[in-house]
Formats: sequence, structure tokens, C-alpha cells
Amino acid sequence: MRRLEIYKPHVALFISIVSVSFAAIFIVSCSSPPLSIAFYRMLFTTLLVSPLFFLKKNMKEELKSLDRRELLFLIFIGGVLAAHFSLWITSLTLTSVASSVILVTAHPVLVAPISYFLLKERLSFANVIGISISLIGVTILVIGNYSFSSTTLEGNILAMLGGAAAGTYILGGRILRKKLSTSAYVTVVYSISTIALLVICLLMRAPIYNLNPRDYWIILLMAVVAGLFGHTLYNWSLKYVKASVASVALLGEPIGSAFLAFILPWIHQIPTIYTIIGGAITLSGIYLTAKR
Repeated sequence: MRRLEIYKPHVALFISIVSVSFAAIFIVSCSSPPLSIAFYRMLFTTLLVSPLFFLKKNMKEELKSLDRRELLFLIFIGGVLAAHFSLWITSLTLTSVASSVILVTAHPVLVAPISYFLLKERLSFANVIGISISLIGVTILVIGNYSFSSTTLEGNILAMLGGAAAGTYILGGRILRKKLSTSAYVTVVYSISTIALLVICLLMRAPIYNLNPRDYWIILLMAVVAGLFGHTLYNWSLKYVKASVASVALLGEPIGSAFLAFILPWIHQIPTIYTIIGGAITLSGIYLTAKR
């Protein structure tokens, strides 16, 4: 029984990585515009976590404890999360699943140096080497694939910008989580992100109703699988597993997504040699960058 308890966090970590690997697959399986997918993905996730706001008694008190600057920063982070999903999901319509997920996962390369200057988090020699290696891998992946199609360059740039937004979201979470619980933080940020995505859809004239009925179910499934089983289990397991194990596990998402995109017959994307080589170098660098 005790041995089972020891392995439980690692099982949860494995399930979480498999779950988030399906996110890109769900997205490319939809026929709706990317901004519409982003809006409903965030809306369904918000509806799934919103009961926490009513079940947890002191959540309102937590929010009242924030000063005006912290509240504005909370709103800003919600907008950043909306930008992340808008950019990343759009990138999946212009470049391959493998390239997009590798580039959007490269946010530790951005987070590590910024954390060093803003949060005074120490950077080891391995972290510095990892950042350098990742930049080389990203360069090979992006420039190499440009020779195949000019649209892939736009998609890869959008994926990198989505990764930058994800890194900003993570940094903001580190700062705000000092005063807010996980449930309070995600409920408010997800709600703000949903509103921001609605505004983006209206401004860009992306449809927010009369989508393909099949897409609603796919997006709901994505919110449950990638959102609840993916991100929730991953965050829970971080308390019990070593940081090095979590860092390695994080690299399972782009590998899993690329593998699924290759074997699933309705997608069947074959990675280019530049994606394989550049991706492998980038993932190695991300591991060294995220390692503590």
C-alpha cells in the first residue's frame, strides 16, 4: 500500500502529460476558426473551475486583500493568457503540430533569464548552456522549415509569441500566487481570459455562435482532458515529484503531440528533417534551462 502511495504522483504526472499532448490534436481536428476555438476552450474551462469560487469560503477575502496595482496585474495576466491561446491555436493552422508545440513549449528559455533579473532566482551554468542550445535549435527549426513553405514561418513566429505569452503568464502566476490560492487565481484569470477572447473574437469578426456542432464537443473534451486532467494533475504532482523529473516530463508534451499527429490517419503530419533535428536540440536545451 505504501509503495502504491509513492508511485501515485508519478502516475498522475504521466496521465497529465498524455492528456496535454492531446490538446493540439483536438484543435487541428476542429473545422472552426482558431479564435473561435480559443474562446470556447477558455469558456468551457472557466465553467468547469467556476464552482470553486462558490465552494471556497475565503476566496472573496483573498481578492479583497489585493491592492489596486495587484488587481490590475491580475487583469493583465488574464489578457496575456488570452493572447497565448489566440497566438498558439492560430499557429496550428499555419505550421505543423510538431513545430508549433515545440516552439510554444520553449517558454522556460524566456522565463529563466527574466526570473533571474526580476525574481532573483539563481541561474546555474547548465541553465545558461540550455538557453544557448535552445536558441540554436529554434533557429534550425524555424529557418529550415521556411524553405518548405513561407506560411510555416508565420506559424512558427506565432507559436514563439504564444510561448512568450505562456512564459509571461507563468511569471505572473509566481508573483500573484504569493497572495492567492490556486483556486482563486485560476478562477479569476480564466474568467478574465474568457472575456478578453470574446472581445478579440468580436473585433476580428470571428464567429462565436453557429459553429460546427461537432466542434463544440471536441472543444469541451479538450477542456476536460487537457485542462482538468492535464494541467490540474501536473500542478498537483509538482508538490510530490522532483523538479528534474517534472522538467523531463514537460518535454513529453511536444513529443506526444508530434507522435499523435503522425499516427492519426485524419492528420498524418510527417515532421521535416529540420523539425526533427531542430526540435531535438531545442528540447535538450529546454531541459537544461528548466533543470534546478
